[in-house]
Amino acid sequence: MRIRSTALAAVAALALAAGIPATTAAATGTPTEAGTAAGRPGDVVASAPSSFHPLPGQPTNTRAWKIHYRSTTADGAPDVVSGTVIVPQDGRTGPRPLVTYAVGTVGLDDSCAPSNNLPNGTALEANLIQQLTLRGWAVVVTDYEGLGTPGLHTYTVGPSAGHAVLDAARAAQRLPEAGLSASGPVGIMGYSQGGQASSWAAELHGSYAPELQVKGTATGGVPADLLKVADFNNGSYGSGLIFMAAAGQDAAFPELKLDSYLNPAGRVLVDYLKTNCVAIDAAVGSFKRISDMTTRDPLAQPDWRARLNQSTLGRTAPAAPVYQYHAVSDELIPYAVGKQLRADWCARGADVDWTTIWLGGHVTGVITQSLAAGNWLADRFAGRPAQSNC
Repeated sequence: MRIRSTALAAVAALALAAGIPATTAAATGTPTEAGTAAGRPGDVVASAPSSFHPLPGQPTNTRAWKIHYRSTTADGAPDVVSGTVIVPQDGRTGPRPLVTYAVGTVGLDDSCAPSNNLPNGTALEANLIQQLTLRGWAVVVTDYEGLGTPGLHTYTVGPSAGHAVLDAARAAQRLPEAGLSASGPVGIMGYSQGGQASSWAAELHGSYAPELQVKGTATGGVPADLLKVADFNNGSYGSGLIFMAAAGQDAAFPELKLDSYLNPAGRVLVDYLKTNCVAIDAAVGSFKRISDMTTRDPLAQPDWRARLNQSTLGRTAPAAPVYQYHAVSDELIPYAVGKQLRADWCARGADVDWTTIWLGGHVTGVITQSLAAGNWLADRFAGRPAQSNC
């Protein structure tokens, strides 16, 4: 085995400690029809008061709103995404920094959506988000496409996630109650699935949302090459993520026809993964091989490989500086994948501050680097020059 047997227990413990939702929370103010009528990406479709609690009942001296906002699918079609805007109530005047925050994997079922769990104190990364609000920063947390809105979550589809992250920042600035300036400083942050989403947002910023005053992106544990990540996890304890990703890609691109590749056991597994959250999915999906769940390997087919390659990062240099970090012993996303992304960005002239995490693995990396990532963003908000170590 290339990973320690305790790794799965760590994933499950982290998720279960935060509380895995069993049902979908009521979404007050949610539009009955999301619709895709004409409008700008980032326009707020609907909003309603919400709340933010890192733990059940824990006060945070913030105001929060659940929003539905316009965004764009991977293929350029208009869609509507949900999310949460959180603003500290600290009496601050002047432009307040805004962090558009991309969470790591929470699951495929709508009950897993951050906007359903941030009010209840059951969101997995709520304590990390609180570290940002305690600095006086506003935070907007996207639910991503199809997570909390009609349709299946397009899990691991990079361009869609990047659009959702950038449009969340636009929506937060356009929400009148939040009181955020359209010209205020913006930071992008995310790890794991959020690392993919935040990295895609960094690459797309210059072409898709150039008006956003992005000062920098803090991104870690990035699955920059999905085919390499799938090969690494095939038959390992992280194999459930492969089947979740296949379902997410199929949701975005129905012509892939995932069901036609699955055998009966594979259909049962994928159907189960679609209706649960990450801790359960990680356990149920572990130690499965693609060959055990399919009649033929979809990842060997040209159409599947082409779609997965559309989510490969490193082809565009982010316009703003990047703080990138990755654990050398990462048991889910190969360290070499992170290093290659850094090399690709550096070769294209990006300003990258790279950090290797020497202790711990994938699950712990988001926690151990949260302070350093926050401090790096604070320096960017303060106008201090970034130091590249390309």
